[in-house]
Amino acid sequence: MRILVTLLVLAVVGIGGRQLLPSQEDKNKTITVGTTDAVTSLDPAGAYDAGSWALFSNVFQTLLTFEPGGVEPVPDAAKGCAFEGGGLKTYQCRLRDDITFPSGRRMTAEDVKYSFERVKKINSDVGPASLFSTLGSVTVDSATTVTFHLVSPDATFPLKIATGAGSIVDKDAYPAGALRTGTGVDGTGPYTLTSYTKNKKAVLEPYHNYKGYLSGTGRPIELRYYADSQKLSSAWKAKQVDVATRTLPPNVLSELNPSDPKQRVTESDSSETRNLYLNTRANSPLHDVRVRRAMAWLVSRERLATKVYEGTVDPLYALIPTGITGHTTSFFDDYPTQSTAKARELLTRAGVTLPVHFTFGYGKNRGAGAEEAAELKKQLEAGGLFKVDVRGYEWTDFQKRWATGKMDAWAVGWVADYPDADTFGSPLVGTGSTMSTGYSNKLVDTLILHSQQYADRTRAAGDFRDIQADVATDVPLIPLWQRKEYVVSTEDVGGGQYLTDGTGVFRLWRLQWI
Repeated sequence: MRILVTLLVLAVVGIGGRQLLPSQEDKNKTITVGTTDAVTSLDPAGAYDAGSWALFSNVFQTLLTFEPGGVEPVPDAAKGCAFEGGGLKTYQCRLRDDITFPSGRRMTAEDVKYSFERVKKINSDVGPASLFSTLGSVTVDSATTVTFHLVSPDATFPLKIATGAGSIVDKDAYPAGALRTGTGVDGTGPYTLTSYTKNKKAVLEPYHNYKGYLSGTGRPIELRYYADSQKLSSAWKAKQVDVATRTLPPNVLSELNPSDPKQRVTESDSSETRNLYLNTRANSPLHDVRVRRAMAWLVSRERLATKVYEGTVDPLYALIPTGITGHTTSFFDDYPTQSTAKARELLTRAGVTLPVHFTFGYGKNRGAGAEEAAELKKQLEAGGLFKVDVRGYEWTDFQKRWATGKMDAWAVGWVADYPDADTFGSPLVGTGSTMSTGYSNKLVDTLILHSQQYADRTRAAGDFRDIQADVATDVPLIPLWQRKEYVVSTEDVGGGQYLTDGTGVFRLWRLQWI
C-alpha cells in the first residue's frame, strides 16, 4: 500500500517479520522520539486518536496485528483466528497460553471478552466503540478460546480487532463501567510504561515477559510530546531528540535533504487524510445541503497544498484516499473548479441571508492547523457569501466539542485504523459516526453494511464508489488533502522507515542504534 522512499536498502536491513537485532553494547541506551501527537487517554476504551493509539500499540497487545506494509493481520496475542461456519458472523480466536500481565496473572479469554465489552459499555464520546458497531456479543468457550458473534456479516472484523480498539487489558486492573484514571498502564505489549507526564513525555522500557508475534523487544524509548510543530522542530535542530515524526512544520519538511549525511530521512505515501467536517444538524447554519454544496464550490485544495503545506501533502477529492481500493474523484467530478457564481446560485435558492455566518474550529498547535484555517476562511469568505468565525481549541477540548456538536465546521486529520476503505466509511459518514456531524443517510449505511460482506475486498469497490458519490452530493464533509509521511532520525538511528506505514501500528521496537 505504501512505497517507502528511504536512504536504506531494504534488502540489507531486512523486512521479514518483526525481527530485532539489538547489540549488547547499546541495548540499554534510550532512543528519544519527538512528536506533536497528543494522548487523549491511557485507557483503550477512552481514546480514538493517532497519539493514543501510537502508545497503545507498544504497551498493549491485540489478538492480531499487522506486519510492516501488510494488509492482512497476523496473530499476536492469539495463536490463530478464523471465521466459523458461513456468513462471516461468527469469529473465533485461540489465545496463546503463555502471556502474563505485569501482576503475574496469566491472560485468559475472559480478559479478552472483558476488554471488548467494556469498550462498548463505556461508549466514551472520544472512544472507539463505534468501531465495533457490528459486534453483538462475546462468549468464552475455554480459558484460551473466545468467540465474537456479529449482528451482520463483517469481513473487516479481523482488521478492527488488530487496532488500538482491540487492546487487551487486565480485567482486575480496569473498571468495567468507567475509564481508568491515573498514569498507570497494565498491558502485555513489547514495552511497559514506567513513567508518564501528560503532554510532556512517556518513558518506555522493554517488557521482558512479552510473548507474541515479536521475536524480542526493542530499545528503551522516551516519547516526548511537543505543543506544536515549531517546538518539535527546535528540539530536532537542538539535537534533543533522536527521531522526529508527526509532525514537523511544512517548511522544514519541504527542505529535508536525503543526501545530508547527518540524518536519515524517510518519505512515504500515506493513507492519512484531512477533511473539513460540517455540522448537518437542524440548529446549524450549515443544515441546508445547498449551503454545504456552496462551500464545496469555494474550496481550493491546490492552494492549501502549495501555500500552507508547501507540497508536503496532496490535494484530495474524495472520502477514500489514493492507494486504497475504492478511491474515486467524486468531489472533483461534482465541483471541478472554484466558482463563486455557482455558490451564490445555490445560496440564493436556499433563501439564506448573506453572508452565512458560521464557526470553524481547529485543534490548536496541531501542525499547520491555524494557517490552514486562515486560508480556508479566506477562500470561503471570497465574494461575501460566508462569514467565518475561526476558533482554535486545545486538543482534548476540541475533540469533545466536535463529539457533542458544538461547532459548525471543523478540520480534522484521519489516520487509517487499518488498510481498508471500510475505515473511511462508518467512522466518518455512517449514522452516529465518530466525527459526529449529525449526518445520516440510509442508503450510505446500507452500502457500508453491504461492503462488509465481501471477504474479497476488491468486490466492495462498487459500494465504496457509490458511497463517495452520495457523500459528494450530501457534503457532510469536504475532503482537503492526503498526507505524505515523514520520519527523520539522526545518522546513528535506524528503522525509521518501519515506524509507521498506514496500518495504525507505531513500531517503536523497530528503532535501533546503528
